[in-house]
Amino acid sequence: MKVALVHDWLTGMRGGEKCLEAFCTLFPNADIYTLLHTPKSVSPEIEKHSIRTSFIQHLPASDRKYQYYLPFFPMAIASFDLSGYDLILSSSHCVAKGVCVPASTCHIAYIHTPMRYIWDQYDIYFNGETASIPVRAAMKIVRPYLRHWDLSSNDGIDAFIANSAFVAERIKRCYNKKADVIYPPVDYERFSAASGNDGFYLMVTALVPYKRVDLAITAFNRLKRPLHIIGSGQDEMRLKNLAGETITFLGRQSDEAVGSAYANCRALVFPGEEDFGIVPLEAMASGKPVIAYGKGGVLETVVPLGSSSHPREAPTGLFFYQQTADSLCDAILYFEKHQAQFDPIKIRQHIRSFREDRFKSEMTRYIEKTFQAFCEGENAQTT
Repeated sequence: MKVALVHDWLTGMRGGEKCLEAFCTLFPNADIYTLLHTPKSVSPEIEKHSIRTSFIQHLPASDRKYQYYLPFFPMAIASFDLSGYDLILSSSHCVAKGVCVPASTCHIAYIHTPMRYIWDQYDIYFNGETASIPVRAAMKIVRPYLRHWDLSSNDGIDAFIANSAFVAERIKRCYNKKADVIYPPVDYERFSAASGNDGFYLMVTALVPYKRVDLAITAFNRLKRPLHIIGSGQDEMRLKNLAGETITFLGRQSDEAVGSAYANCRALVFPGEEDFGIVPLEAMASGKPVIAYGKGGVLETVVPLGSSSHPREAPTGLFFYQQTADSLCDAILYFEKHQAQFDPIKIRQHIRSFREDRFKSEMTRYIEKTFQAFCEGENAQTT
């Protein structure tokens, strides 16, 4: 079976790229198609594949400012010639699912989220604080076109997989399509339960608006608690201007440095509404509790302190339910009063079911079943 993997862009290793990495091990001979690729920005497992990029790769400053070419993404992703493949497996949070696939080829789309910046998080990305007047004006014009394209591109997809029940609901609401749920993998063996800490709280995140790093900075400025932030992104300068003396920006870090930060932090802070959230799983694999905004994918992975719905499970974190600095401050102070109730060993044990071998086996079964049904349908049409 000849397979092509399609991914939005390859500029760093985040949750979506961890899924792509697993797909690469399932299909070691697959070609990868992507809008653009920054060499050596992703894992060796991904880099060793044949990576084919679009014309976005050659546009000015695309390595740093590729987001500004968003209106051209649909044209770029549709420019790939995917004839000759038996299976297309797209990994999409933007436009990857919109590739043009021959009718004789099966297309399975693994959806991390429908394009959040044209659907339910438009106002977070394009408000007066996060976007300039020209950008906001341009998006008012471009948004209807992108929405129309996003909906019409679903016609070429034979099966949808969502990375969480939260995203499956969003797919139903935005696309009116049913999606099956297969949770992303966490590299469980890379981490180990750590009982001590160096007193700082941790964020591991892209510095983009919907992650709500600004909310965390405001809360930690107020509490005068140390917060270390690993990551980079378009919001970096704005966030640094908000930060007080207890906030430390560490930029991009190696896997080893990130693992060390998890092991030595007091707790992970997760203030955004996430589709799933690999970072909380990595923190829990390190035995560290998670303080998260109680909406989105974390409701499916974190057992909150005092939970009546998980009476037999040890707590792995706690939620705050208003996306405000006040609510986060209250959650941090509550956590500090009850920190002794979090057991690092039990926190780590909780996320064993999210290991990579589980993800690979579920994906393999799903792909085989879907591909067989597709081929049977094709054969029925030709007889």
